[in-house]
Amino acid sequence: MNIEGIRSICKKLPGVTEGVKWGADLCFMINEKMFCVTSLEGPLSASFKVTDEEFGSMSARPGIIPAPYVARYKWVMVQDPKALTNKDWEFFITQSYNLVKAGSPKKKAASKKPSKR
Repeated sequence: MNIEGIRSICKKLPGVTEGVKWGADLCFMINEKMFCVTSLEGPLSASFKVTDEEFGSMSARPGIIPAPYVARYKWVMVQDPKALTNKDWEFFITQSYNLVKAGSPKKKAASKKPSKR
């Protein structure tokens, strides 16, 4: 896997935006919430959210570690792109997108209901 492969997976998901944060990280977002972050400099690494049940087994795989700063939210960092097959990359990035999207608040104006008094 390379950065263009990751970008291709992310960009085909509905409503995805991208932007550079912290000077050297390409971030993919849904509803302004990140679901995948890749390095723009140095060797390729990528971080994404996994399920609570997957976090331990994913973190124990060679080439994958708990993601710095966000491991408590069940994010992992793939330090060796070969640690996952292309099919795995697509599965985990799509799953991260769905997990983050499900946890994102709906558009604020649309979700506010008039109070009944």
